[in-house]
Order: sequence, then C-alpha cells, then structure tokens
Amino acid sequence: MTDRSERRTRCRTTGEEGMDAVPALTRPASRHDLRHFLHQHLDLRFADDPIVPGHHSPIDYLCHAFFEGEPPLPDAAAPAGRQAPIVDCVVWANRGGGKTMLGAVATLMDMVYKPGIHVRILGGSLEQAERMHTHLRGFLAREPFRSMVRGRVTDRRIVLRNTSEVELLAQSQTSVRGTRVQKIRCDEVELFDPAVWEAAQLVTRSQRCGGTLVRGAVECLSTMHIPGGIMHDLVGQAAAGTRRLFKWGVLDVLERCEPARDCGACALYSECSGRAKRRQGAMAGHVTIDDALVMKSRVGTAVWETEMLCSRPSRTAAVLPEFDRCLHVVSEEPPATDDAQWVGGMDFGMRSPTVILWGMVGADRTVWILHERSVSGATLDDHIAEILDPARPVLRWLSVDPSGAATNYHTGISTTEMMARRGIRVCARPARVHEGLLLIRARLRPADGGPPRLYVHRRCATLIDSMERFSYDDNPQSDAPDKSRGFDHAVDALRYLVHRLDLPSSSQSGSYTTR
Repeated sequence: MTDRSERRTRCRTTGEEGMDAVPALTRPASRHDLRHFLHQHLDLRFADDPIVPGHHSPIDYLCHAFFEGEPPLPDAAAPAGRQAPIVDCVVWANRGGGKTMLGAVATLMDMVYKPGIHVRILGGSLEQAERMHTHLRGFLAREPFRSMVRGRVTDRRIVLRNTSEVELLAQSQTSVRGTRVQKIRCDEVELFDPAVWEAAQLVTRSQRCGGTLVRGAVECLSTMHIPGGIMHDLVGQAAAGTRRLFKWGVLDVLERCEPARDCGACALYSECSGRAKRRQGAMAGHVTIDDALVMKSRVGTAVWETEMLCSRPSRTAAVLPEFDRCLHVVSEEPPATDDAQWVGGMDFGMRSPTVILWGMVGADRTVWILHERSVSGATLDDHIAEILDPARPVLRWLSVDPSGAATNYHTGISTTEMMARRGIRVCARPARVHEGLLLIRARLRPADGGPPRLYVHRRCATLIDSMERFSYDDNPQSDAPDKSRGFDHAVDALRYLVHRLDLPSSSQSGSYTTR
C-alpha cells in the first residue's frame, strides 16, 4: 500500500485528504453496531426495551438521528406508505431521562461520520444549551475523538478537521435568523419564546455530507409541562404524521430490578407491575430503582405523572384542570328522550372566531355538547342562518356574550335584539368569569364523587382543544386566564351556556332574556 492510499484509509471518517491523520472508525451500519459503538467508545449504555406499551427507547431516537430517519428502525416504527423519511422529530421524555446527553451523542455521531455537517444547539436558555455542549466537549476529550478536533474548543463552537461544526445559539431571533445549517437541536423547547421557535423552523437546508444525504431537520427534546405549550403542538403534529415522536418515561429507562426486591412493598409497583425484573441487563436503563423511589417520594401525583411518567401534560396552570380527554370526550351521542332539551352558548367575534355550541340536557341535568361552529369573519346573518338551519337541533334558548346586548351605534339595536327578532330565544346576562368557570369545573368533577355532568362529543374539536389548553397567565400574582392564544372563545361559549343552565335568570321578556 502506498503512503497516499494508507493516508486515505486512515482518514476515511473525515472526508479530507492532505491533513494530519486521525484514527479510522468503522461506521455503525445497524442498531446493534450503534449500541456497540456507544459502549466501546463512550462507555454508555441506554435502555433499548421500553416497559410501557407504545413508548420508545433512547436508542430509537439515536437510530433516527444517525440513519437520517431511514432503517434500521423497527418495521412497526416506520411510517406506512411514505416514500421520503420524516426527519423532523420530537423527543418527549422524563426529567433525568437522558435527553440532553442523547442530543450530545447524536451531535457527535453526526460530526464524526457526516463530514462538513453544520449543527446548531438551541436551548430554552443559553445555560440549557451549554449543558449539551458540555456533554459534547466531554466526549471529544476522549480518544479516538480528541485528535479529530481542529483548533481550540470554545464555549460556543467546536470544529472538527473534517470541517464538521457545531455552535450554540442564544435564545433570540438575532441569533437564530440568518443561520443555515443541516440540523438544529432544540433542548427544552417548552421554555422557548414562540417567536424564536417560529424563526428556528426556517434555518435548515439539506446537503450531502460525505456519502450521506443529510436532510435539513429540526429535532426537539423536552418534557411537556405547559398546557397548550409548544410541546403540545409538536406532539399533535407528530400524530398528524409531520414529525416523528419518541416518547419515554422513567419506567422505560429504569435499571433491571433485582429478584430480591419485594414488589409488594415497592412504591413503583402501581406503574411497573414487576416488569423491571424481566429486563435483560444489556437492554436496561440508567436510572436506578432507589433513585426513582426517592424522586417519587418527593413530589405529588400530578408532578410525577407529568414530569416522570410523561403520561399527560401538567394541569397545574390549566383553567379547567379537571378536564380529562379520556373521561369527558365521548364518541357516541346519548339516546334522545322526550324530556331532553337543546340549549346553546355563543361567544361573539369578528377577526377572532365566533363560537356556537349546541348542547343536549338530559332529565338528570347532564349536559352533552354535541355540535360546535367556530368561524372567523362571518356576519351575524350567517350565524343566525346556521342556528336556524333545519338540519340543526332547535334550541330552547341560546346564552350569549353579554357584550351582544349593547346597542349598535350604526343600527340603533343590539346584536341580541336582532337575533330575537329572528325568533331566537336569547339570554345575555352579565356573568363573572370566575363564577362561570367554577360551574364548569363542578360539572367536570362533581364534589359528591359522582360521574361527570358534562361531556363533549369528539367532533367538537375546537372546544376539546380549548378546554385542554386554556391556561392562566405566567404571572403568579394574576388570576386572569391567558387570552392571548385564543383558547378562551370556545370556553366562554360553554361558560355562558352552563351559567344560564345552573344559575337561571329571574326575569325574561319575550324571546330575549334581559338578565
């Protein structure tokens, strides 16, 4: 072998000639190879057999990132009938689940085996981004990676001799805009400024790096603890097939439980059911049983379920924390009876949507919201026509936004009067926001422990989404709900309906309720 050919062999991971030789590494070609690489060169083992059905393992994410969304992923994990792989991904994992370290591992693998790739790390704060950067610097201090580094490793930037580079971005539009890279890894996206997050969606471009076509990708790693936050949107996008979702909780990254430990006395048994004892040692996770037990003892059930089990978003800031999609959303309509009545709620809007709800009230006073209309830009005549449409249920009354009772400057009559003239029995009684919300919450979870007295049909997607995502302002000194994201309109329509039903007006005039 000539000196030149030997030099090419020794530098094959770098994609360059004419530079100092670096150790040659065999490129992982399979899931098994990837696990072996992590153990051999980084002394890392990650869980590869999730305990919770439907969850994933950290190795699933690393395979997705390294193999550019292509196999070797499990066949069941590959989107059916899709030609181009989905490269954008979301990692929804528990606190201490290894998200930040995994992002650093994925970045290292990209830089070593995809010459010329440019990666950016964007954290919910600069401190968060620095944590991933610290992990990466630690990996690059080990051999055989140390000799791959070009120049000095700084607090913000690392360049390899194969021209791959990674740089930290500050949580600002100035830092993000103008960036053009192959991959951006976003750590703790739940803490992102929405404007910065939107700007980050436009920074990627595809490029062939060595022998690999790297498609521009945005990767998001976070817990989900804010009702209606960025992670809520991302998980919804994953369900729609535009991003890949990788989800695991503390159970999925537990170590193998020793046979001597008594399941009956274990505080984790309600979640684990002894499954941690059946794990293979090589496939087990990094969180010890003792650590998990201590963490569970320190927090309440809601925090444990949100931050550690990843079973549902936090409801601590939710305006309607009792609302549970699994409990209150139904697929079937209740049987119609002679004594059932139809009632409605309406919140006015023009640029913001006008929301109308149709609810059926049974003999036991349980409310079933079965139809909704949410439309922006429509005229009052359009809404009246929809309410009076013969295909719609006939409403006994419609409780509306009290602002509709104000006299219109141009017409000389109010919106509610115009509706009443068309034969709609309208109620526009002033109602305190807090009072109405408490009435809804009481129906969602009655104090007597009985079944809910408010259900929503799954076709009412706007109302369901709003009830789930409507939250209070970030200011702890304020009791005002946050209306900036538009989740208040459908909830307000429901509030008017429930308020009229549970606290009926004492006087009415014709078809227009005055108070």
